[in-house]
Amino acid sequence: AFILLEITTILTVFFAIKASLTKEQDPDLAISKPIERILGKGAISSLLSFEARVWTYVLFSKKIRQQSFTGESHFSCHKKDGAQSNQLGFILIILFELPVMHLLLHFLWSPFAANITTGLTLLGLVFFVAEYKAIAIRPISIVPDSIIVRYGVWNPLRIALSEIAHVQPNSVFIRRSGNVNRFNLAGNPNIEIKLNSGKLIFLGVDSPNEFLMTIEKYREKSL
Repeated sequence: AFILLEITTILTVFFAIKASLTKEQDPDLAISKPIERILGKGAISSLLSFEARVWTYVLFSKKIRQQSFTGESHFSCHKKDGAQSNQLGFILIILFELPVMHLLLHFLWSPFAANITTGLTLLGLVFFVAEYKAIAIRPISIVPDSIIVRYGVWNPLRIALSEIAHVQPNSVFIRRSGNVNRFNLAGNPNIEIKLNSGKLIFLGVDSPNEFLMTIEKYREKSL
């Protein structure tokens, strides 16, 4: 069943990329629409969309353009505090460590355990490579009525401008909390978004001042 699921996901990627290139539609929609058409919206379709997105950026990242994503203003986040460079360093560490770990497990434990561990590590490496590529391509975007937060390969989060209480700079460390969402890989997040519900969303963007000015402009228009 797992192998069948993997084959289905990879085939979905091929069709999603083809649709994205021919119709010039949002790559996220090109991936999620075929899955939701079959399974409907829900936890399973969200999980499959996430996995399809991982394979998309591993296999076809060069064919995806930032300009194809929905949004009037796009903001990147991969340069902040060397976020993408840190990811590359982590990937290289895994690559250098993998053959040594495999040999140690092979001789000290068993060949079967070594193969299983190596296989799981390679699957994890696929995710890290996809995240490394996606973070430089998928933007945080602003449309007339909302902010679309895309970060790495994770499913996008849409924040309605009408739900925002305030947006302001941030420079302090933010702890994990059930009331907090953080989209930031390195250093402290530089944008704080507080919703009317009290929920806090923190972003790490490459150009925080421009982001704040653009948000205020769109919020004034929406009032």
